[in-house]
Amino acid sequence: MTAPATTTAPTTAERIRSTCVRADAAILAIEGVEPAVSAVHHLLDDGSFAVTVPVDGPVAGMVVAAGTAGVPAVLEMTDYAPLPLREPVRSLVWIRGRVQAIPGEEISQLLDLIATAEPNPALLQVNTANSADGDIALTLMRLEVESVVVADSTGAEAVGVSALLQARPDPFCVMESGWLQHLEVAHRDVIDRLADRLPKALRRGRVRPLGLDRYGVRLRVENEEGDHDVRLAFHKPVDDVTGLSQAIRILMGCPFLNGLRAKRPLP
Repeated sequence: MTAPATTTAPTTAERIRSTCVRADAAILAIEGVEPAVSAVHHLLDDGSFAVTVPVDGPVAGMVVAAGTAGVPAVLEMTDYAPLPLREPVRSLVWIRGRVQAIPGEEISQLLDLIATAEPNPALLQVNTANSADGDIALTLMRLEVESVVVADSTGAEAVGVSALLQARPDPFCVMESGWLQHLEVAHRDVIDRLADRLPKALRRGRVRPLGLDRYGVRLRVENEEGDHDVRLAFHKPVDDVTGLSQAIRILMGCPFLNGLRAKRPLP
């Protein structure tokens, strides 16, 4: 009997869910007015997105005036690499649909629901007056999704809302930026060992850590011929820090695989 193939990379839906968690802010664009920054972009159980915009801004005014019909809009999220690379954008996500105002009596319950899953400080600015420290009062709105598209260096792909609802963010996506920065600064030996796994043609140039998830490590090679991204897959997906540390050591070809400690801890 043939063994089932091991998954070696996150699905597109998983990547989008991770981007939703990592992105500090998204841009909500509506034709005819200046785009608004949305500090909250949370996928709800019904497949819509909860977003925030300045309560006194033109986007909020246009949406409220449109009533239940809503206004066509695009929510754009950018996934940036945590290191200063020549090309820092790892992917772009576009969520197209109609944005609608949420009835006032529903906002409090929805805020509690979002805060339970994602305690975003921006939620405290919803339905509050501008504070003394300059925080802008926000209003909560709902984006009814019509299409979702993600684009990266390999091309563009559409994803259905049902796939997004079934997917989960990567368990390490919140810590990824700090870990990659730590690898770059304090563990260049680890990067060099991982670089030895690259095809010989890609070992020329500067190798940088680009991504880290439960399925493997991504490296960016910057040389005179351009940028090249390579994924080094783990033997199997991992779900916790202990499994992640062991998986990285295995990729390195490190002998410390049975509970022995390396001289310096890996992330």
